[in-house]
Amino acid sequence: MPVRATKRGVERTPLGGDFDVLVCGASFAGLTIARELRSTGARVLVIDRYEIGERQTSACAAPTDWIELMGLGASLRQTFHDLVVHTPRVSGRWPLPWGFSTFDYRELCALLWDQRGDGTGFEIAKVEGRTEDTVHTDRGDLSAPLIVDALGWRRILGAGANVQPPNAPMSRGLEVHPAGSAPDLELWLDPDYVSPGYGWSFPARDEVRVGIGSFDPHLGVKAPTVALVGDVGRELDGYQGNWIPHKLRPAVEDGVFFVGDSAGHCLPLTAEGIRPAFYFGIACGRELRAVLEGRSDRGTALRRYGEFSDEHAWAYRWLYRSQQSVRHWHKLGGRPADGVALGLRRPGLATWAFQHYLDIAPPSAALPAPPPALEPLAQPRETVAA
Repeated sequence: MPVRATKRGVERTPLGGDFDVLVCGASFAGLTIARELRSTGARVLVIDRYEIGERQTSACAAPTDWIELMGLGASLRQTFHDLVVHTPRVSGRWPLPWGFSTFDYRELCALLWDQRGDGTGFEIAKVEGRTEDTVHTDRGDLSAPLIVDALGWRRILGAGANVQPPNAPMSRGLEVHPAGSAPDLELWLDPDYVSPGYGWSFPARDEVRVGIGSFDPHLGVKAPTVALVGDVGRELDGYQGNWIPHKLRPAVEDGVFFVGDSAGHCLPLTAEGIRPAFYFGIACGRELRAVLEGRSDRGTALRRYGEFSDEHAWAYRWLYRSQQSVRHWHKLGGRPADGVALGLRRPGLATWAFQHYLDIAPPSAALPAPPPALEPLAQPRETVAA
C-alpha cells in the first residue's frame, strides 16, 4: 500500500498513454473491477484524484459474508448479529439472519488492490472529462477502448450536463468517528434529529461512527449530527460526509460503463452503497474480462452490463417507495416507526425481510473469485509526457 499522500504541485508530472482499460475511480467499485481483470494480461490503468484508501466518506460497513468472500476479512473491525432501532417512544432489537460488520477503509482498499493483476497500474489524477475514447485529466490525456466511470455521484464521464445537488436525486450524510467502543449497531428513527432520514452509530472496535442521513438534500445535517453525538455521549471528532444517490441512473452511456454511485447503485432507504459497488463492480469487471479474452466485444459487453443493472430496477423502485413513505411517518405521530421498530423484533419476520434485502445483491455473486496469476503479466504501457 503506498504511503505517500496525494500528489500535489511539482509532483503532478505530465501523464499520457494508451491502455486496454481505463478505470476512473479507486474506491470500492473501481478496485473491484481491477480485481476482476487480473490474469488477463491487459494494460489496465486505475486513476483517482486521491491516493488509494486516502479518503473515507462512509461509515464503512457491509454484510460480513461479502467481506470474507472477497478475501478482505483482515480489514474487519466489529461484527454484529442484531440491530437496535430507536424511535422517540420505543426501542427494538432486530435479529439479523446474517452478520453485518464494520471495517477499516484504508486496509480494505489495500487488500482489494493487492488482488489486482501485475498489468494494472495506478496514477493520481483529477478526471475532468472525456472525448470519445480519451479521458482528460489535470495531468494529461489517457486513451482506452474500454472506459469505466466509478468516480461517484458526479458522473463526470456522462454525456451532457449533470444535475447537481441539492436538485439531484440525492440524500446527504454526515458523521464523526471519535475514539471509543460500543457493543451495539444502532439506528434512530426520530424526527427530533431529522425527518425524513435516520441517525446511526456504527462501532468499529476502537472508534464509533455516529452520524445523520437526510433523504431531503435541502436539509442540513450538521446540527442534528451534533445533537445526536452529544446525546450518545461522544466527541465531535473526525467529520466526514458525502452526497448519496438514491435513484438508479443508466449503467451504460455513450460507450462508457458506470458503476457504483455514478450509476446510482447505492440502495435507497438504507443508503447502503458498498455492497452494490462490489456487486455491480464484479458484473462490470466480468463483462470487460470477456472482451479482453476475446469472448465478447465492447458493444455486447455494454448491452449485457446495462441489462444486468436494469434487471434490478424493481428492487430500487420498491426501496425508493419505502424511503418516500418514511417522509410521512412523523405526520402520523410516529406510529409507523414504532410499529416497524417493534415488529421486526420477531425472528421470523426479521429473517424474511433481511434475507430478501440481502438477495438484491447476494454475496454468492463474489464467487468464483478471479483466478490467480500463474506467470508475470505485461506491465501497463509506460506513461509519456503530454
